[in-house]
Amino acid sequence: MEPALIIFDCDGVLIDSETLAAGALIDALSHRGIEVDLDFVARHFIGRAFPVILTEVKARFGVDLPPPFEEDYRSRLLAAFEAGLAPMEGAVETLAALRVPFCVATSSSPPRLAASLRLVGLDGVFAGRAFTASQVARGKPAPDLFLHAAARMGADPAACVVVEDSAAGVVAGLAAGMEVWHFVGGGHFAVMDMPLPAGVTPHRRFARFADIRAARPELFNVPAGTADPT
Repeated sequence: MEPALIIFDCDGVLIDSETLAAGALIDALSHRGIEVDLDFVARHFIGRAFPVILTEVKARFGVDLPPPFEEDYRSRLLAAFEAGLAPMEGAVETLAALRVPFCVATSSSPPRLAASLRLVGLDGVFAGRAFTASQVARGKPAPDLFLHAAARMGADPAACVVVEDSAAGVVAGLAAGMEVWHFVGGGHFAVMDMPLPAGVTPHRRFARFADIRAARPELFNVPAGTADPT
């Protein structure tokens, strides 16, 4: 069945940002005396909204991060993004060729999402169809954000596809009753341990955007292989 809507996560799917973001977070936490590594970030923070990070830090380290922490972290993050952010290989071409509706739904804050899309030239592509966890009561792994995106786009959740890299996002998509495609092509998969929880099984798994076009060529205006999407 052809999906009525494809919902893309942003970080780690459309943009190769997770390693940059993890480095900025590790540095900002270290500045506050909290030492974590990439695998810790992968297990506890990736795919989660910023307020969840604050809650996790409080629960695991007994530290209430002060308000200036967020500004420090976001300053480090923006500097890293401006220096090295890039779209995921094949993502721009895939979006341009899609003939079914699509949108982006992310745990990132609205300013971070806006900056990310602008830096990789996708801000115009997602104008009017970009949704963040700030718009719902519960972020991923709750299904709220994906259900909100589907409602705003006028699509039946059962007819939606979610493209996600994080465990939280995969769980959220399944909880929303949507078909979930697990993208494992981001650079963070090479340096972080990113297992899915036991019993969580996405409908598809792929490592390149070209694989989507090869598997579902009917979703695109140009046949897979007409222009190399990689």
